[in-house]
Amino acid sequence: MTVDYLALWMFATAIGLLLIGYPVAFTLGGTAVLFTLIGSDMLPDMGVALPWEPAFRMARLNILPGRIFGNIMDNYELVAVPFFVFMGVMLEKSRLASDLLQTMGLLFGRVRGGLAISVVVVGTLLAASTGVVGASVVTMGVLALPVMLKYNYDKGLASGTVAASGTLGQIVPPSIVLIILGDQMQVSIGDLFLGALVPGILLSGLFVLWIVYVALRHPERAPALPASERAISRGHLLARVLVMMAPPLALILIVLGTIFAGIATPTEAGAMGALGATLLALINRRLNWQSLSAVMDQTVKLTAMVFIILLGATAFTMVFASLGGPQLVEEILLDLPGGALAFLFFTMLTIFVLGFFVDFIEISFIVVPVITPIAIQLGIDPLWFAVLIAVNLQASFLTPPFGFALFYLKGVAPPEIRTVDIYRGVVPFICLQLFALVLLWVFPQLVLWLPQLSNAVQ
Repeated sequence: MTVDYLALWMFATAIGLLLIGYPVAFTLGGTAVLFTLIGSDMLPDMGVALPWEPAFRMARLNILPGRIFGNIMDNYELVAVPFFVFMGVMLEKSRLASDLLQTMGLLFGRVRGGLAISVVVVGTLLAASTGVVGASVVTMGVLALPVMLKYNYDKGLASGTVAASGTLGQIVPPSIVLIILGDQMQVSIGDLFLGALVPGILLSGLFVLWIVYVALRHPERAPALPASERAISRGHLLARVLVMMAPPLALILIVLGTIFAGIATPTEAGAMGALGATLLALINRRLNWQSLSAVMDQTVKLTAMVFIILLGATAFTMVFASLGGPQLVEEILLDLPGGALAFLFFTMLTIFVLGFFVDFIEISFIVVPVITPIAIQLGIDPLWFAVLIAVNLQASFLTPPFGFALFYLKGVAPPEIRTVDIYRGVVPFICLQLFALVLLWVFPQLVLWLPQLSNAVQ
């Protein structure tokens, strides 16, 4: 090990510890402490000889508390995280998804693949209402998967549809990953929400098209509901659809509409969304002290997890920068033949491969801060680049062996659903996500059109 490559060893050590299962926050913070000892002048000043010269002075770390309190604890935009988590968990407790699934099942049930299409529609609405992937996958896995199996849906298609639809919360705003990326890449979260809207709808549409194709090509894999199961008049069905669609659409309008119109910041809209979700639970008579306590408990746990990872990531990136890591990575990536095109291909491939083994949070806090300055130097639009990363990270929820959506689904799936069925089912949806990524790469205006229009209007 030489001092010139300490930064690369630091990066490799963090990835290795994550792969063998160490907690993210302690991996980042612990790696920072270890390489502070190895690369700073702390041990030589204590009389311990090292086979290389120190790369930086310990005094440089005096600015770490300022970064923690200035960039994290006083960051107004990060306050949106607990609000959106609270909103998602509260909507899960209000059983909005179960009502939506039943109604959408009746609406689309008369066509082949209708149940699967209803899962995608509900997944999209939940994504735009909550942005919490785990809650969406578990809810739809419990409610929709047994029904789809009851009507002889292919196990792989049913499992893949539920898992993929649940991950739409990664890209359809409001999304926690978009807030994190906006903070890490210094991109406006409001613009990021606008930029991710069309890609989210595009992905949802691609999922529906795939289901329609399978239903037409192999009718036995996605049959229509029997007539006896959809014995409801069109008038009653229309009234039920309107009643069930009104609450989530109202919440989406409150949260996203106020952001897009420039009336509220993401943090303010998140607060209104949290209040709106609580009122929905109250109106549906599903709000009591026990459920409220459970929602607050889960919100605190998830928020604390995000922020303690952010603290560890701050220490990690500071030591990494002190060891000359950004300059070393910049030299490697800028020397790639092909310029910006090669850089984009290499970074997208790296993020996709890492997604097989590590979570989107680790990638957001370790990889993204390193590659963002290089992307800006190469003239790549940071907003477009952030959405490309977000779509790529969405695939990490589906890619085995460590895709979190697969774990969520397996935990609630009926016994007849085997792991191999889930893996087989998600492969077409992973391919669709990669196809969407290529479309966004070739046609950047799919991302940039709405933010540019909004800025022009304002």
